[in-house]
Amino acid sequence: QVQLVASGGGSVQAGGSLRLSCAASGDTYNINVMAWFRQAPGKEREGVAYIDLRPNITYYADSVKGRFAMSQDNAKNTVYLQMKGLKPEDTAMYYCAAGGRRILSLQAYVYHYWGQGTQVTVYS
Repeated sequence: QVQLVASGGGSVQAGGSLRLSCAASGDTYNINVMAWFRQAPGKEREGVAYIDLRPNITYYADSVKGRFAMSQDNAKNTVYLQMKGLKPEDTAMYYCAAGGRRILSLQAYVYHYWGQGTQVTVYS
């Protein structure tokens, strides 16, 4: 089993920055891909970014490309989502997710483990 704990959310003015963290514990050697998703009220969950851990390759949704950056710290079993140039439409609950199979996708069904979510609110 893998446990994920997300943190770092908050309220920020448009144009500002936040860094989200997702700490993994448990059977972390089983994890090959980690991702961030978000869900705004009344909207479907949206994949934001993923990282293929071993080659350290990242991929971003078009809506965040150039503004968000995902990274990892192997020693801490933690991935990060650095968010810059935040917009009101980025407001959502952000979830981190982890998958054991090396399927590189922003489809939620790929990921077996989910964190509890951290709220990001961007005001204009």
